[in-house]
Amino acid sequence: MRRAHIVVGLGLALAALALAGCGGGSGEASSTTTEATTTETTTTATGNTLTASVGPGFEISLKDSSGNDVETLTAGAYTINVDDQSDIHNFHLTGTGVDEMTDVSGTGMTTWQVTFQAGSYHFQCDPHASSMNGDFDVT
Repeated sequence: MRRAHIVVGLGLALAALALAGCGGGSGEASSTTTEATTTETTTTATGNTLTASVGPGFEISLKDSSGNDVETLTAGAYTINVDDQSDIHNFHLTGTGVDEMTDVSGTGMTTWQVTFQAGSYHFQCDPHASSMNGDFDVT
């Protein structure tokens, strides 16, 4: 598990350096492909990427690639990078065709590939569901 954390950290650091080097005043658009590593496999993020976070305090969030809270999404395939920062919390995402969660006692980064269909979705920390939760719609 520790090895995966190091690999993920190095990958994120390299991606940040690559993005920093891609700037410039030419006005040309550039695209970036990000690779995310889990403890078992390496996957390439494609399409839309979201960031889920839980802990270290009593905070839980799901954000889009611009850092905004997710309220509405378009149906389709998404990559969700989950940062579980506490061994007293988990991130649990449910809705039509989706039921993904991290382990309450575990911490670390993980990546999910999900396909959202039109409907309502919910995320929560299972041990603290009444205060740590959120909802969004998919159209």
